[in-house]
Amino acid sequence: MKTVVGQAKSKSFALLFADFKEITKARLAVSVVFSSVAGYFLGADQLSLSAILLLAFGGYCMVGASNAYNQIIERDLDALMNRTANRPIPAGRMTVGAAMAIAIVLTLIGVASLYFLNAKTAMFGAISIFLYTSVYTPLKTKTPLAVFVGAFPGAIPFMLGWVAATNEFGIEPGTLFMIQFFWQFPHFWALGWMLDEDYKKGGFKMLPTGKKDASTALQIIMYTIWMMVISVIPAFGITGDLQLSVPAAILIFIMGGVMLFFALRLYTKRDNGSAKRLMLASVSYITLMQIVYVIDKYIG
Repeated sequence: MKTVVGQAKSKSFALLFADFKEITKARLAVSVVFSSVAGYFLGADQLSLSAILLLAFGGYCMVGASNAYNQIIERDLDALMNRTANRPIPAGRMTVGAAMAIAIVLTLIGVASLYFLNAKTAMFGAISIFLYTSVYTPLKTKTPLAVFVGAFPGAIPFMLGWVAATNEFGIEPGTLFMIQFFWQFPHFWALGWMLDEDYKKGGFKMLPTGKKDASTALQIIMYTIWMMVISVIPAFGITGDLQLSVPAAILIFIMGGVMLFFALRLYTKRDNGSAKRLMLASVSYITLMQIVYVIDKYIG
C-alpha cells in the first residue's frame, strides 16, 4: 500500500512540475537566462558565481512570471488554438487563482533576486514584465505592431546581464539590446508564418501585413540585414568597452548570412517549410552569436 501511495505522490508531483514548466515556458525561460548570462560574461571584469546564480534564478523567475500572466490573460484564446489548447489553464489542470499565485510569487522573488545585484537590473526586469504583460499581450489581437512592442521586453535579457555586471547602462548594453531587438523580427515572423492558421483561430495578428505574402517576406529580409549589420558594429571600435575582433565579426556575419539565405528562400517559396528552416536558423544564430562574443572576449 505504501508503495502504491508513494508512486501516486511521485506521479502527482511529476504532473505538477510539468505544468509549472508549461505555465512558465521553461524552454523559453532557459534560453532567456542564457542570453542574460552571456551579457554578464561580456560586461564583467571579474566573474562572480553568486552573481551569475542570482541573475539566472532571478531571470528565470521574471520570464516565468511574464509567461504565467500571459497565459492567464489569454486562457480563453489559448483554448481555441491547437498549439495552446493543452496548456494547464485551458486544459483545466490549473486554476486561474493558482496560476496568478505562481506569477505573483515569481515576480516578487525575481525582482528581489535581481535587486541584490543592483537596482538597475531589477528595474529593467520589472519593465520587461510590465511591457510583456500589459502592452504586448493585449495588442496581439489588435494589431501586427504587437510584435514591434514585444521586441522591447524580448531584447532586454542580453543587455540585462551587462547591467547586472556593471551597474551601468550605456552604449555597450544598448548595442546588445539592439542586436536582440532586430533579431526578433525574422524569428517571430517566421514562427508566425508557420502557425498563421492556428494564430488566426485565436484572433492573433502576428504577421506585419496579416498575410503570408511577398511584403511580409521582404520585411523579414530587411530586418535580417539590419540584425547582421548591428551584430558586427562592435568590431569598428565605436561601442565603448564592448569589443569584437575582426575574425569573430566575420564569423558572426557569415552566420547571419545563413539566416539571410533562409529568409531569401522564404521570399521565393513562401511555404511553411521555408519558414520553419528560417526559424530554426534564427534560434541557432542567437545562441552561437552570443557564444562567439563571449569566447572572443576571453581569448582575445
